[in-house]
Amino acid sequence: MNMPRERGVRIESMRWLDRPENVRKIYNAIWMVCAALLGLELLIDKHVEPTVEHWFGFHGFFALMACVALVLAAKLLRRVVSRPEEYYDDC
Repeated sequence: MNMPRERGVRIESMRWLDRPENVRKIYNAIWMVCAALLGLELLIDKHVEPTVEHWFGFHGFFALMACVALVLAAKLLRRVVSRPEEYYDDC
């Protein structure tokens, strides 16, 4: 298949996720799945021991807080283990 060229460089055709309407479809689908799972939580009888897990939306909130904690820990760890930009230039 002949691809268009610009100054001798191949121009790739647009991929599926390069189109904004497809990204919006995926974004909306993720929101609908999240809403459906949250609605399903009302119908499912949970057999858990800690009483905090009986709260509506607890697992989603806990997952959000865990992700935030991971991002903050990664930022802190970056400060601890990062090297200056010219660290490997002397070799």
